[in-house]
Amino acid sequence: MDLRGACLLLGLLFLTHLSSQQLPPKRKLVKKVALEPQKDGAIQDIQKQIDDILKEVNLLKEQQALQTVCLKGTKIHGKCYLADPLKKRYHTASEDCIAKGGTLTTPLSLDENNKLYDYMRESIGPDEEIWLGINDMQTEGVWVDQTGSTVRYKNWDTAFKGDSTMNCAVLSGSINGKWLDENCREERASICEFNIV
Repeated sequence: MDLRGACLLLGLLFLTHLSSQQLPPKRKLVKKVALEPQKDGAIQDIQKQIDDILKEVNLLKEQQALQTVCLKGTKIHGKCYLADPLKKRYHTASEDCIAKGGTLTTPLSLDENNKLYDYMRESIGPDEEIWLGINDMQTEGVWVDQTGSTVRYKNWDTAFKGDSTMNCAVLSGSINGKWLDENCREERASICEFNIV
């Protein structure tokens, strides 16, 4: 929405406010009834325009917020990533990403995994680990992303245990971006990913 749209919205709100304060006194009930359908239609049209403008403003706010995320973080394969070096448990890190409008990162290819690994090393540290947005909490050995879809791309290290007490996954800086399973109660840094609309 540009400046013209914002001015239009403000003008409509001002006119609505003025018209509600400067209505002439009602003269006759007959005239009021005759004019009421026209007023209702006009009011509904104005309300629809205001609603449309508000939707557009909200969409622009979301796009601006996403651009801010991309500026603070990095962009990889049509997604924005934002590192959070503060170490948290898996569920807390996941909830924090969701509250920001994203999810814990889930690489979908080797190239994406390698770029995420590079971003993690630059922003969090070379030997750190970050939570990935995948787990096998529901069924042991069946790794799913945060939408519940089975993970197709995997980058497990040879030290991958498949231990039933280790239901969350991390991307490890010390083993060149390979994945390990980890106890979800451990505290790790995280990277949130945001789909670009």
